[in-house]
Amino acid sequence: MESRPPQLSLDELHLVRWLLGGVLMLLSVATVFYMDVDSGAVAAVAAAGILVAMVRPTLPARVPIWAHRLAFPAILAFFAGDLWRTGQLLPAIVRLDLLLLLYRGISHRARRDDLQIVVLGLFLVVVAGVLTVSLLFAGQILVFTACALALLMVVTIAASTEGGQAPKLAARGVVPLWAAHADWRRLAGRLWEIADWRLLASAVGLFLGVVALSGLLFLAIPRFQLENSLFLERFVFKKAMTGFNDSIKFGDITEIIQDDSIAFNVDLSDPAQAPAVPYWRMVVLDDYANGGFKLSGRLRRAFERERTSANILPSWGGQRDAPTWTFYLESGVSRYLPILGRFRAMHFRDAQHFNYSPELASVSLRDEPASMTAYRVEGMASEAAELADPPFARAWSTRGPVGLPLQVDLRLSAQDASVVARLAAEFAGPGLDAGAFAKRAVEALRRAHAYTLSPHIPGGPGDPLVRWMASREPGHCELFAGAFVLLAREGGFPARVVTGFKGGSWNAYSNNFTIRNSDAHAWAEIWDARRGAWLREDPLAAAASSDPSRDKGDAALAALMDRSWSARLNSVRVFWYRSIVNFDQQAQAETFNAVRNATDSSGKWLRGRLDGAARRIKAWLKGPWGWARAARLAAGLAAAGAAAWALARGRWRLASIARGRRVDPVRREAGRWLLRLEGPDVLLADLQRLRYGPAPTWPRPAEVFRRARRAASSSRRRRRGASQSTS
Repeated sequence: MESRPPQLSLDELHLVRWLLGGVLMLLSVATVFYMDVDSGAVAAVAAAGILVAMVRPTLPARVPIWAHRLAFPAILAFFAGDLWRTGQLLPAIVRLDLLLLLYRGISHRARRDDLQIVVLGLFLVVVAGVLTVSLLFAGQILVFTACALALLMVVTIAASTEGGQAPKLAARGVVPLWAAHADWRRLAGRLWEIADWRLLASAVGLFLGVVALSGLLFLAIPRFQLENSLFLERFVFKKAMTGFNDSIKFGDITEIIQDDSIAFNVDLSDPAQAPAVPYWRMVVLDDYANGGFKLSGRLRRAFERERTSANILPSWGGQRDAPTWTFYLESGVSRYLPILGRFRAMHFRDAQHFNYSPELASVSLRDEPASMTAYRVEGMASEAAELADPPFARAWSTRGPVGLPLQVDLRLSAQDASVVARLAAEFAGPGLDAGAFAKRAVEALRRAHAYTLSPHIPGGPGDPLVRWMASREPGHCELFAGAFVLLAREGGFPARVVTGFKGGSWNAYSNNFTIRNSDAHAWAEIWDARRGAWLREDPLAAAASSDPSRDKGDAALAALMDRSWSARLNSVRVFWYRSIVNFDQQAQAETFNAVRNATDSSGKWLRGRLDGAARRIKAWLKGPWGWARAARLAAGLAAAGAAAWALARGRWRLASIARGRRVDPVRREAGRWLLRLEGPDVLLADLQRLRYGPAPTWPRPAEVFRRARRAASSSRRRRRGASQSTS
């Protein structure tokens, strides 16, 4: 007879159930940080309460009875007030879910309560999965699934241990026995003691196999946009960064620069055509008043009527033989999409509500995206420092003697206007074209001001930008661009401010542009009537290199190369976007074919190896046999048998040592006598107690073994006497 393997007691099963439930709730609460629903405070309180109760399971018994009675009415009242105050349904439901999880986390749970936390957590997982495409969240889903399956298994085992009945809760305010005897260190030792590593390895392998099979099916089955089907995106309101809205105040772009998180990634079909310093334009602003620029009514009318489509096909603009750019814009940046210039075609993953202005080379979505937005741009002019504008050129040429109000007035006081006129008169002169004027204006600004992210604008009356222009204080990009616009308009040239991003880095591992919020920038555009185009003027730009090889291609990318650890991590994000998020049918088929080809090649390699091994064995068996060869074979078989015997004999010893037990010689001797002896029932009972019973209940081992030897001797004498009488 062999002893049964050790098992967890009922109290230990309840402790494991309590621990798994707490971990599952913490994973569910963590999904809130993937959603911009303004629930950070509620999530932090819920996580803290759940964690404390999970570590100290006796604390929930101290919650007063009246608190349990008022919990659900209070939670419902909070939900109603939250919905009435914010008017946002999905964020209110998420906060309601967090409060319900908090209540379940600080209360002792029955079986149905464990099932409720699985459902509540699954709701948060589904919502976060719709609103995010983070690779980290994909790993969190796997951990959540594993914990949920383990919790359901433990709940089922605990119910079967109690006779198939659901565990009954102790009365409110009474500490259950399993909670009173909670010892996490002892529980860890017990789990290690009963662990069947073969079973665990099989379970992990089966789980990973199911995940791999699900991934292959995900790649093979056509997909659709889940958020559009569930209408969740309309219930989430993400605020764009202040510097990329229809209006900015001085300092808005600088606040973005302080953030080093990723704004968007860009794939380029032909890296040889990569520009050295890309300017990712987003918003064009021309109306200045009260220390800030905004989108004027004329520029608003430059946008075409809102359309809903997955494609933008402008009637003019773009260039031929240009590479294809694939953008992965992170959520919370702006509803204006970053592009380099005019293009021939833009394709979204699904239909979008958008406004497009070919004059401004600007695309605006109706709402700020609540999740990553991917789009491809074909035929985009990426290198030109000028933007042709035929409609504005026609209007400028026919403006008449009085002048067409093509640019909004600066709305400056007489005193501020005189200051701007005096500053412009220092370098302006008759007969200057836009290019020459811009060069002199930029040089004047650089002589008067240095660059800083923390500027000081002198106090006093009047416009703050004019006060800074008249001083010698350093400034940031917005002040330089705004000052240039004021000087250009004073000189009679239309000018405007453009906000977006400048530069970026080239990820050496995933081979793509990575643009961070710290790359946010503001520059200016001045109208050149002779060229009929807007010229880009960046007062903070370094002098261009005279080496044409640095204009684009490998030399440009070498200067932007990023091999840091953050680039390594971001390459995983880009791989996820390329392979999963932005799949079209062609890429999907290519990936599926690649997986199939890899499987076929691996199978062929394995079959070749097996066939080669079989041929070698067959050739060896057909070889000439002799005494020496037979002796070597016998010695090899004997060595293999000895190794197997030693392994089998030492297996139980190693397992016993790993579990903290020693092989007791008394139990071993009693086991040998039980196999050999057929004695009186009393002697057999004593031997069984020595073999299987606890040590304190043992009879004297020496006396029992002496009786066993006498019984064995008597048995041998009886057998000899019986054989002699028969003969």
